[in-house]
Amino acid sequence: MSITIIKAGLFTTVQDAGRKGFQHLGINPSGAMDALAMQIANVLIQNKSDEAVIEFFYPAPTIHFNTAAFIALSGADFGATINDIPVPTNHPIFVPENAVLSFTKKISGHIAYLAIQGGLELNEWMNSYSTNTRAGAGGIEGRILIKGDQLYLKAAATQENKESPLQVLPWMADTKGLYQTQSLRYLPGNEFGLLNMVSQQFMTNAQFTLNADSDRMGYRLKGPELKCKKTIELISSGVTNGTIQLLPNGQCIVLLADHQTTGGYPRIGHIIQSDIPTLVQQSPGSTIRLIPVNMETAEKINNRHSQYLQQLKNACTLQLNAYHRH
Repeated sequence: MSITIIKAGLFTTVQDAGRKGFQHLGINPSGAMDALAMQIANVLIQNKSDEAVIEFFYPAPTIHFNTAAFIALSGADFGATINDIPVPTNHPIFVPENAVLSFTKKISGHIAYLAIQGGLELNEWMNSYSTNTRAGAGGIEGRILIKGDQLYLKAAATQENKESPLQVLPWMADTKGLYQTQSLRYLPGNEFGLLNMVSQQFMTNAQFTLNADSDRMGYRLKGPELKCKKTIELISSGVTNGTIQLLPNGQCIVLLADHQTTGGYPRIGHIIQSDIPTLVQQSPGSTIRLIPVNMETAEKINNRHSQYLQQLKNACTLQLNAYHRH
C-alpha cells in the first residue's frame, strides 16, 4: 500500500500540525503553512485533523497510487485530475488502484494539501512527522520529496472492490467564509509602542504588497516605510507563527511555519491565528491590508473556525458511514 512520486513539483513536503514545545531547544515548529486546509482535507476523509499530509506549491507533483485510496485535496486549486479526469478540491474522492493524480494549472491559492485516509507510514521526530529541511529531520529523510520517492500508507482504503471506478463523493467543505478577502487582522505586539505616531497610523489599514522572496520561513511585505521613535537595540526574544517583525529597512516580515525560534527585531504585531491561512494562500505580488483587533475579537474568530471544523467532522462522519453502508 503506497504512492509513488512521479514528478516532484515545487517544494513538496510532508507536514502535520507541527513540532510544538521545543523552541527552547532551538527547534522551530515547522508544520503545515495553511493549518486550516490541512485540517479540512483530513476531516473530509475521517482522519485525525492533524494527520500528516503532503503540502505542495505550483508546479505541483504528479503522484501514482499503487493502491486504491480515499483522498481529499484542500487549500489552493491547481486544476487536479485523476487519470486526466478533472476532480474538485474539498471533496472526498475514491482513487482506484494504479491511478495518477496530476495538476494542470494554477486556478486559485498558493499552497495545496493532499490527505490520504489512514495517513502515511512515517517515522516520528520529536512528536511530529513534519519535514524540517533545515534540521534534515521529519517527513522523508528531512527533505523535500523527489522523483521516485515511495510513501507507504498506514491503511488500505475502506472500499471492498479495488476495481471500483474513480468516485467524487457528493458532499464538500464550503470554505468561503473561512478565508478573508486579503484583509488580515492582527494584535499589536510588544514593541508596537516603539513606532512613531505616523508609523502606528500606517499600521491601521495600510496596504502592503507580498514580495517574491517570501518562503516557508516568512512572507516579506513591501509597504510604507515604518520608523521607530528612536534607535533601539533589543535583546532577542521569542517569536511565533504570525509574528510581524520590523526589519532595519523599515519594511515588515510575517514569520511563518519555519520561523526561527527567537528574533531581535521589534515585534510590532501578530497576525491572528485564524487569518494566517488567508495570508499564506496569497501569491507574490498580491496586496493585503492589516487591521488591528483586540484579543477578544481574535478569540471569537478562532472559536468560529473551531466550531466549523467540528461541524464538518460530524457531518462527514455521518455521510461516510452512510456511504459505506451502501
